This record gives sequence, C-alpha cells and structure tokens, in this order.
Amino acid sequence: MKPLSGALSIGLIKTMVFILCLLPLCRAAYIVLSGEAVNPIEFITRSTGTWTLVFLLLTLAITPLRRLSGYTVLIKLRRMLGLYAFFYASLHFTTYLWLDQFFDVAAIIRDIAKRPFITVGFAAFVLLVPLALTSTDAMMRRLKRNWGRLHKLVYGIALLGVLHYWWLVKKDLTQPLIYAAILGLLLGLRLWWRWRGA
Repeated sequence: MKPLSGALSIGLIKTMVFILCLLPLCRAAYIVLSGEAVNPIEFITRSTGTWTLVFLLLTLAITPLRRLSGYTVLIKLRRMLGLYAFFYASLHFTTYLWLDQFFDVAAIIRDIAKRPFITVGFAAFVLLVPLALTSTDAMMRRLKRNWGRLHKLVYGIALLGVLHYWWLVKKDLTQPLIYAAILGLLLGLRLWWRWRGA
C-alpha cells in the first residue's frame, strides 16, 4: 500500500475536502437568494437529494479506490463523506417536512403511505440516522464487531436512495440510470473481491 507522497498532509487534505463538500450548499443558497430558482423549494429539495446520493456513492467508492490505487490515506476521508451524506439527507428531509409539508403530520403520513418514492426515501433516511450516530471512535470501540455489521446498512441505504430517485423521475431516466450503474459497479467490485477471497 502506498502512503500519500508530496507536501500535502492528511490534515490539509481533510480541510480541503471539508470545504469542497460545502460548495454545493453554498451554490444552492446563492441560486435561491439571488432569485435564479423559479421554484426555490423544489430546487432545494432536488439539490439536497442529489448531493445526498452523490456523497453516499463517494463514501462507497473510497474502498475500491483505495484498493485499486494503493493510497491508504483515502480511508481517512470515508467518515467525513458519510457524515456529509447524512448532512445533505437531513437538509433534504427537513426541506420536505418544513417547507413542503409545513410539519403537517397527517399529510406526511399519507404521503409516505401513498407515494412509493417518498416511502423508500423516508426508509433510507431512517436507516442513515444510526450510522451517523455511531460514526465516532468511541462508538466504534463500544460496538466492536457489531459496528461493522451495522454500517453495512449503507449498501441498502444507497440502493434505496437510487430507487427513490428512479421513482421520482417521471420522464428522463438518464441520471437515475447513471447513479444505478455507478452503484452497481461499486457493489459488483465488492462481490468480485469477496468471491475471489481478495
């Protein structure tokens, strides 16, 4: 395995990645506040949902990239990317609860029951919560082997996220297909390595 060469320290890399991960939020805020968004609520909902899925896939991509490149430092970015996935998912969910439904519990329950893409999206968010709550070193030590078992939920969460987006889109399925293909590749590599015992 190759360590990171060059002048960049892991601390600087993590700081740069942290800032880069905030750029989608800054861009969305600028578009909304500048009046460029025709439907601000829909724009925020779509933007935060898209970036939730992107960060989920980036989190899943860390292990294959580390194995293929040999750069072990990449593993140190996985937790941050996973927490950013939860951050954007929380914004996505809050936008739906607050700006879309105005905390109307009865309407939300009906929506979850009647609209499949809402149902799977809600399920994905609920499953993501325990992963975020147990992302600390202390929880890793406390849960031991169960921590790894719990965090394997991320595979199912990513599947639900892709399905949520797929069912949301009514006409052009190009983007959902791209996300599905990327997820299929990431999961396929894991299955291949496991089958080979590598």
